[in-house]
Amino acid sequence: MVDLQNFYPKDIEITMKSETSSQIIIIMKSRTKSQICPKCGCESTRRHSTYTRKVIDLPLLGKAVLLNITAYKYDCERESCDQKVFCEELSGFTGKYRRMTSRCEDLISSIALNTSCEAAASICKHMGISVSGDTVIRILLRNVNIEAKCGDVIGVDDWAFKKRGKYGTIICDCETGKPVALLDGRDGIELKKWLESNKHIKIVNRDRAGSYAKAISEALPNAIQVADRFHLHQNLLTAVKDALRSVLPEKIDVTDYSDNSLNQNSIQDESKKN
Repeated sequence: MVDLQNFYPKDIEITMKSETSSQIIIIMKSRTKSQICPKCGCESTRRHSTYTRKVIDLPLLGKAVLLNITAYKYDCERESCDQKVFCEELSGFTGKYRRMTSRCEDLISSIALNTSCEAAASICKHMGISVSGDTVIRILLRNVNIEAKCGDVIGVDDWAFKKRGKYGTIICDCETGKPVALLDGRDGIELKKWLESNKHIKIVNRDRAGSYAKAISEALPNAIQVADRFHLHQNLLTAVKDALRSVLPEKIDVTDYSDNSLNQNSIQDESKKN
């Protein structure tokens, strides 16, 4: 018979197991004697209380696995530390406030990177891991560290995380047409930081926002700034309107001759009858 304890850290002991037709529930308890305070780095051996964590693990024999872990909270023994109470780390088995084990998140990330977030959620559901497409996105953003490379020509524009609410800045590679970075805010602060770490950029295609122009000028003074196609058409339309206004008067009177022409036609008809 397989001993499940071999698949879990030694600091976590299995105390009970139960099984249904679709799920395996494993009751576990932490056996740690001390923990390091995340604030000051002081080692503490003084337990404050216990709490229960419900964590999803990799499926077993086609059944979903739910871990019910009783863990400890510790008191920081350093009086000057602001962190009076903190939760223990489960030997890297799962992170703070996580609902899944690290190995379960790694599997979901691998599936999502080779398919898509919605497809990964559907595949995981059939495997016994209940996860949504939005959760898959959060796992990827949290665990996957992929630095997208871009050429020396980029496009910069703002976009809405939430319309009329929160806005950000998107950076695309003009050669491939693919996004390379998503930045918070559209005031140019994060854009300037990003450009300072990408000094190889020579041409920036942007909209007419003054904040972007200022950020690019300060971070890359030698870079060429050009207007994108949409705003180039807007500039052209504005220039044409200004030119027409300078030549044509503000108001043009248009005389309506429709009534006079009707009267003349009626007079000619009457004369013919006579």
